Amino acid sequence: MKIRTSRGSRNVVLEMESKDSTLPPIPVAELLLKRILVPVDFSDCSYKALHYGVQFARQFNAELMLLHVIVLIPPSSPMVMLESEQLSAGYREESAKRLSELRREITEGLAVKAVTRDGAAAHQGILDAARETNCDLIVIGNHGRTGLSRMLLGGTAERVVRHAPCPVLVIREREHDFIFEQKTIKR
Repeated sequence: MKIRTSRGSRNVVLEMESKDSTLPPIPVAELLLKRILVPVDFSDCSYKALHYGVQFARQFNAELMLLHVIVLIPPSSPMVMLESEQLSAGYREESAKRLSELRREITEGLAVKAVTRDGAAAHQGILDAARETNCDLIVIGNHGRTGLSRMLLGGTAERVVRHAPCPVLVIREREHDFIFEQKTIKR
């Protein structure tokens, strides 16, 4: 083993050299993905996560589940309750329509489900769906909010990562991508 330091730096680099070239290769575990959950809030960031989810589903021949969670706000009076129910019904119908369009665009050789569900919080709806469907991977977009906007709008991706029953791949809005798809999903 060699130890190398850079001049004027506090960094120490350890370099390992193997003197025995007859070491057996390290076995690599096989990834088995059967169900991939992609939460979609119809933002650019969630579409970016959807691109990754589609590529993983194709590579592993996995079922892809698109999920949109409608966050219900508890009404404060009976009059507000009627209005919120009408708004929720319209929003539920619109989101189901948009998910159905997405589903039609990406079904080339893939099993794709599109689900709209109600929930008290987006992260809780995502976690419940992941548990109920026994998914193997969640691919979620992260808006990268910080400070006050994160406090007010919340960190859905962070909460999903903390409590998920399976691995979570967080796709950041403005970072290096490792997939490049020719066909783009329409918004």
